Amino acid sequence: MGKSMMTLQLSGYAPSRVDARRAAELRPLVEHFNIEYCAVLDSGHIEEWPRFFTEDCIYRITARENAELDMPVGLVYAEGRPMLHDRAVAISRTQMFAPRTMTHLLSAPRIVGEDGQEIWAQCNYVLFQTLVEGPTTLHLAGTYHDRFVRDGDELLLRERQVIHESSVIANDLVYPV
Repeated sequence: MGKSMMTLQLSGYAPSRVDARRAAELRPLVEHFNIEYCAVLDSGHIEEWPRFFTEDCIYRITARENAELDMPVGLVYAEGRPMLHDRAVAISRTQMFAPRTMTHLLSAPRIVGEDGQEIWAQCNYVLFQTLVEGPTTLHLAGTYHDRFVRDGDELLLRERQVIHESSVIANDLVYPV
């Protein structure tokens, strides 16, 4: 399967390249994917997280400020499913941080493009964290910028760029977003 010619736009606004009817057809697929993705993370099944990605995926968490300056330096960066697997295993088996639960809230996905191989979408997220002996706090907020590919009837992420709004974040960002 060849690579797409479109790259993700990580800042600013660009009109969708998909008409309303086609976006309405694709939106439930992307929404279902995101709901399952977040359900795995929110339930603490971190080692299942890599199955949502292609073997040659890119996963990056970047501040909005860096994205706007076209310097997508990743706070977290993984290239390929094996790197995601290593990160997931390290998190789940060597917890060197206080136990916590995570809760994602998502907007409806915005379908921004499609070609014969990929679907490009954006989705805003808010991530809450609850420490076992502490209050629930806002942990992170921002936008997913995604490139999906089809795997039979399912979608997989070829690329997920997680752009967070604040350049000041908690120093305990360990879990996938």
